[in-house]
Amino acid sequence: MKHDDYLCNWKRLKMKKLYIETYGCQMNVADSEVVASILKNDGYIPCSDPKEADLILINTCSIRKNAELRVIARGKQLQALKKNKHSLKVGVIGCMAERLNEDLFEKLKGIDLLAGPDSYRNLPELLKKTSNNVKASDILLSTTETYEDIDPEHYQTGNITAFVSIMRGCNNFCSYCVVPYTRGRERSRPVQSILREIEQLNQQGFKEITLLGQNVNSYKIEDANTKYSFPTLLENIAKRYSQMRLRFATSHPKDLSEDLVKTMATFPNICNSIHLPVQSGSNHVLKAMNRRYTAEEYLTKIELLRKHMPDITISTDIITGFCGETKEDHQQTIAMMRKADYYYSYMFKYSQREGTAAAKLSDDVSDEIKGLRLQEIINLQQELSLKHNQRDIGKTYEVLVEGFSKRSAKQMFGRTEQNKVVVFDALNIEPGSYVNVIVENCSTATLKGKLISGFRAV
Repeated sequence: MKHDDYLCNWKRLKMKKLYIETYGCQMNVADSEVVASILKNDGYIPCSDPKEADLILINTCSIRKNAELRVIARGKQLQALKKNKHSLKVGVIGCMAERLNEDLFEKLKGIDLLAGPDSYRNLPELLKKTSNNVKASDILLSTTETYEDIDPEHYQTGNITAFVSIMRGCNNFCSYCVVPYTRGRERSRPVQSILREIEQLNQQGFKEITLLGQNVNSYKIEDANTKYSFPTLLENIAKRYSQMRLRFATSHPKDLSEDLVKTMATFPNICNSIHLPVQSGSNHVLKAMNRRYTAEEYLTKIELLRKHMPDITISTDIITGFCGETKEDHQQTIAMMRKADYYYSYMFKYSQREGTAAAKLSDDVSDEIKGLRLQEIINLQQELSLKHNQRDIGKTYEVLVEGFSKRSAKQMFGRTEQNKVVVFDALNIEPGSYVNVIVENCSTATLKGKLISGFRAV
């Protein structure tokens, strides 16, 4: 063994093991990779088994009540590991730490530290405090923190696709949402910092990146006397990295501009897929949610997208049973789903969040009715998804191969630019390659196809 290899292995053996369990959205996945990078510099290396860990961090989400309940339940399970490993440290980070603050020390007796979304740089100092069996906490929000100089440790998303955060926080204050209170106000990351990270990913051979923000299309910054809006940033990246697929999430309908849509349509490496949360099809409910658009305005954005990109796929978020929602309001959401023709939806029952504007409203839709309406929405979305996939039978797509299917070692899977999963029979194709696949069959969630040509190598 060479001396350098020996030294590298020795250093890895000396490093402590870090296990991060991530709940919630893509932003939390990206944040976990930032945390892993910060703690790597402090002597920690990610591991995949909590039983091996010296430090366990639960990266949390507060958007839904059920998400918090799952974290509490999981936290209690992980505490049991401390009985067998007294040196183990357990922490809660992210939005839930910010929202509940030190109440979490009471709910989860065994945790050692809390860190809000803007406090990750301070994790090494917080860990030093816990070495004396002192509970440590830092949940202060920042008006400037973007982690622009941190190179995320891309250990969760593999080496083909990666998330790149371009902004943090939110200024929209939707009445049901805790994000502005747990992640603070909007601030955009400097352009050069974003381009530097993407260049590193390019050199490392990544094939696809997703630009992330609570509301990516409100990105705005002045850089070297140049004003950058989100369409400007997207165009810049698309031109520089024409060989990489580009995606982004999440877009607020009120900020979806014609400039952005035209930019998407102009560059072939910007994927024809968008996540555009509607939340409700009722103007009455949308106003109560403080969404700042009407159903008619939302549908105009859908028409604009399909005018410039006829084959675009559109996914969405839907909340059912919001305060004051009537049967008629619910039917308007059903009608919206059909008109927008979503290929996928994230669907939830409304859950009241303390501290939001909606918490002052009467949560007057019974849980039983919420459940019935949610099931109707789920059933409709399954119908729409299946029809979407059936329309693809007989078509040929370029697929970015991500790996082997979980169901069969003889099958591989990847995604089209429309973000649809395709499974096909193949062996010895390197993940990261592009292949042409003709769709022969489908399920509600998956396209099933046949490899029809050679492939573009990694």
